[in-house]
Amino acid sequence: MGSVVIEDDVEIGANTCIDRGSLETTVIRRGVKLDNLIQIAHNVEIGEHTIIAAQTGISGSSSLGAHCLIGGQVGIGEHARLDDNTVIGGQGGVLNGKHVRGGEVLWGTPVRPLKEFLLQQAHLARMVKRKSRDAD
Repeated sequence: MGSVVIEDDVEIGANTCIDRGSLETTVIRRGVKLDNLIQIAHNVEIGEHTIIAAQTGISGSSSLGAHCLIGGQVGIGEHARLDDNTVIGGQGGVLNGKHVRGGEVLWGTPVRPLKEFLLQQAHLARMVKRKSRDAD
């Protein structure tokens, strides 16, 4: 029943799959650039000039705003919503139903602000060093 709409100046890389909508329409807006090996599920809408890197999966009924940058191996859960100008770093995971505010740079799984992600990674690295020092 649904369909797929691909607007002007869209680039679709090799082995990228775009599912037609189930009841609604899957929409790829003008100027979107899709790398290789991307899965776009049913009823997804991708805003103008968004760029998505390889091995990314976007679950059904999600929407991505305009001018988003999505790194490689990102997973976006169903019914997630990314506002305009959102950046998701490589291997990030957006949980089902999550609403990501525009202009944010997010990383990790589940995604969180980059500064918070880096701080947590630094703490983890110090814990490992401390634990190995205590074992000696």
